[in-house]
Amino acid sequence: MKVLLLGIGNIMFSDEGVGVHLCRLIREKYRFSSSEHTLEIIDGGTLAQLLTPIIAEFDYAIICDCISANDGNFGDVYFFDYESIPNHISWQSSAHEVEMLQTLAMMDLVGDRPMTKIVGIIPQVVGGTTLELTEPIQKGAMIMEKTVIKHLEELGFLVETINNNLTIQAIANHFGQEP
Repeated sequence: MKVLLLGIGNIMFSDEGVGVHLCRLIREKYRFSSSEHTLEIIDGGTLAQLLTPIIAEFDYAIICDCISANDGNFGDVYFFDYESIPNHISWQSSAHEVEMLQTLAMMDLVGDRPMTKIVGIIPQVVGGTTLELTEPIQKGAMIMEKTVIKHLEELGFLVETINNNLTIQAIANHFGQEP
């Protein structure tokens, strides 16, 4: 099975970039192996709709992004199937041109969407021009990281930690450079 780990967000808008930073953190911190699966980790930025042909190449997708939740607090993390999005969840608090939810819905229309899981977090700050992530997002990102790693292990990947000292803020601070 071809598995995609896709980070969505605008890294210049503080917490809004957490999905991208998380995927880069996972790529730099871990090594993955599997005799039956492949894993590709992609920075999707804010390209949602333009990612359609890339996403369609995979059998399974895990998308990391900011979400909104009616009953949630900043930094709360949610993990769910795209097919059963809880009623209190939306993707309305992001700065993406086209929301990822709309992109996945369009892929459904033509039958190109792979099985999809969402790892979402409620951002505190979406705007300004900073790479600084708020404290609730930094804490929540650790939960997102553990959630993604556990799920990849459940899918059959062997996970090896190669750089245990990396943090999501360190990744954000050095975006575009090697950590």
